Amino acid sequence: MTGLGSSCGACKFLRRKCINGCIFAPYFSYDQGATHFAAIHKVFGASNVSKLLLHIPLYDRGDAAMSLSYEAQARLRDPVYGCVGHIFALQQQ
Repeated sequence: MTGLGSSCGACKFLRRKCINGCIFAPYFSYDQGATHFAAIHKVFGASNVSKLLLHIPLYDRGDAAMSLSYEAQARLRDPVYGCVGHIFALQQQ
């Protein structure tokens, strides 16, 4: 839970009450988190992401959430190659 009476971006997107101990709250802020989580939810699904985050050590979860967000946005931009297409384009420069 991010603040008094406010939901995290993930709970805001999912239209549910953000509880104490919400797995998404530290990684998806109220203001920008909803847009980042929307891409993650569309590509991977909220349930799969919560299970994945629970299996990652606490100190690595922030990086994992950021990576999932980047990969989901890349997959929405390029459904065939996703982030691999972007990596390949950078290698060709």
